[in-house]
Amino acid sequence: MSKESHPQKLDSGIVLGEDGLARPKWASVDPMLRGYYDTEWGMPIRDEQGLYERLSLEAFQAGLSWATILRKRPAFRTAFADFDPEKVARFDDSDVERLLNDASIVRNQRKILATINNAHATIKLRDKGGLADFIWSFQPDKTPRPRTIEEIPTKSAESLALSKALRKEGFNFVGPTTMYALMEAVGIVDTHLLDSHRRGSSGVWPADSASS
Repeated sequence: MSKESHPQKLDSGIVLGEDGLARPKWASVDPMLRGYYDTEWGMPIRDEQGLYERLSLEAFQAGLSWATILRKRPAFRTAFADFDPEKVARFDDSDVERLLNDASIVRNQRKILATINNAHATIKLRDKGGLADFIWSFQPDKTPRPRTIEEIPTKSAESLALSKALRKEGFNFVGPTTMYALMEAVGIVDTHLLDSHRRGSSGVWPADSASS
């Protein structure tokens, strides 16, 4: 089989796809993950509803694979009123029962209750500038420059500080590792591998992050 007919893995862990684009291994095979990586992951999200959704999905992802959550994302959006904080904050015991019986999502009671709780916390945070400004205020002065997957951090001083600050504001399921994954996903840090075709694509950080 020729090189052109299947992905080629390079020394850094980057995989050169049939389309000639370089991606990390996790985003190189599954079409769903590849599409997510190419169009969404690491792109800035700066609105309240968008960040509340990502905060919620990262919480549900804890202990599971992101692929599992991504496949269920349409069902999550239906179940949680498109992650509108105002609507989720009005969920009552009957909604919790409905969600616990919904096989199309992750039926974890603690995570469901945390998502509802975090809707209330999101609304309260509007008095302090809102969830988006609050989370983005923890953007670091520099971003990692990983050449391999092994060089990508799983948490940072900023994700630890964000975790503590959100807990103080009443949020649940916001540990430092989960918050670092959130920061990666919404562009607050750029952990695309240096050889990836997506490096620097967010517009938040330069491709080579020379200033870091």
